Amino acid sequence: MTASFIKNSDFAAFLTAMMKAAPVYGPVAKRSRFAFARLEAPEELRLDYDVTILPPKKLFFPPAQDLLRFDSDGFEAALEPEEKILFGVHFYDVKAIDQTDLLFAERNCDINYIAHRQTTTIVASNVQTVSKRAFFATVGADVPAKGHDAALTSIDDGYVFEPLTARGEALLKFGRFAPATEAQCRGADKVNADVLAECPEKLEHGTAAIATKVRAAFKDEELWSQLAADCFSCGSCNTVCPTCYCFDVQDTWHVDQTSGKRTRYWDACLTEDFAKISLGEGATENFRDERGERFRHRLMRKAVYLNPKLGGPACVGCGRCSAACTADIADPTRIINQIMAS
Repeated sequence: MTASFIKNSDFAAFLTAMMKAAPVYGPVAKRSRFAFARLEAPEELRLDYDVTILPPKKLFFPPAQDLLRFDSDGFEAALEPEEKILFGVHFYDVKAIDQTDLLFAERNCDINYIAHRQTTTIVASNVQTVSKRAFFATVGADVPAKGHDAALTSIDDGYVFEPLTARGEALLKFGRFAPATEAQCRGADKVNADVLAECPEKLEHGTAAIATKVRAAFKDEELWSQLAADCFSCGSCNTVCPTCYCFDVQDTWHVDQTSGKRTRYWDACLTEDFAKISLGEGATENFRDERGERFRHRLMRKAVYLNPKLGGPACVGCGRCSAACTADIADPTRIINQIMAS
C-alpha cells in the first residue's frame, strides 16, 4: 500500500473526524506519566510520550474482565466488544500485542481476548521520546513489529502515514492526505532508525546466546537467591509487562445467593500465592515457595521458554518493569548481562 502524508495543520481535523466515527484511544498525560485512554479532544493526544504506565493490551485484556453473568435460570456471556481505534502505539508494544494475539489464539482460542482484538484498528506511531529504562533496540532486534493496521511517523512538517491493511487504509478518508514523496518516506525511515541509538540500556548479546546461557543457569540456586534477595514479591514487574498474560478467575455472588458474575483478573508469577495449589482439607502446596524460584521463573519465561513459539524473546524492551520495581532489581538488562558475564 502507498504511503500518504498529512500536514501538521490538518492533523487535529483528522483526529476529530475519526473520533466522531468511532472511539479513539491514545496516549494521554497523567500528571508526569502517560496512559492509554479514550480521547475526548484531539489536543489530549500525546504522541511525544516516552512509555505508558500500563501497556495497551488492557484494551483487549483488561486488569479485571467480566466473563459471564449467572442466575438461577442459567448464564450469559459478558462479552461486549466495540469497534474502536487504538492510536499511537510504539513499535515495541505492537510486538507485544502480536505475541499476545498468538498466545490467546492458539489451541483453545480465548474468545474474550480475540473479540476485543478483532474489533480494534491499531495505528502505530514512532518513538519521539525514549524512556529512561528502555532497551528495545537490543532485545529481539530481528523480530519485526507486525499485526498493526497502519504506521504513523512524525517528520518536520507533518506525518507520513503508511496503511498496512484494509482497516488502516480506511482511515485515510478522515483526513486531508496527499501521496507521500520519496523524500518524506526517506525522512520517516531515518527517524525510525535513528531512535534505536537513543536507548539508554542495552543487552550485550543476541537472543540465541542469551537463551542458552540463561537456561544453563537454571540450577544455580545461589545466583537466583542473590538476584531476588530484595524482592518484595509485589508483582509490579508482571503487572506492567506488555507480554504477561496470566490471570486468575473468581466468582462473585450477589446477596440473593443465586446470581453473580465470573471475573478474571491479571495475575503475577512473582507473588507468593501464584504457584500455590490446594491439596484438600485445608492443605496447600507451593511449587515456587522461595523468592529466588519465582524470580528465576520470570526470567526464564521472558528469555528462554517462549522463544521457540514466538520466534524471539517474550520481552520487547519497554523498560516498564525496571521503572515499576520498588527495589530496582527487575531490570532484565542488568540480570541478563550479569549472567552472560559469569
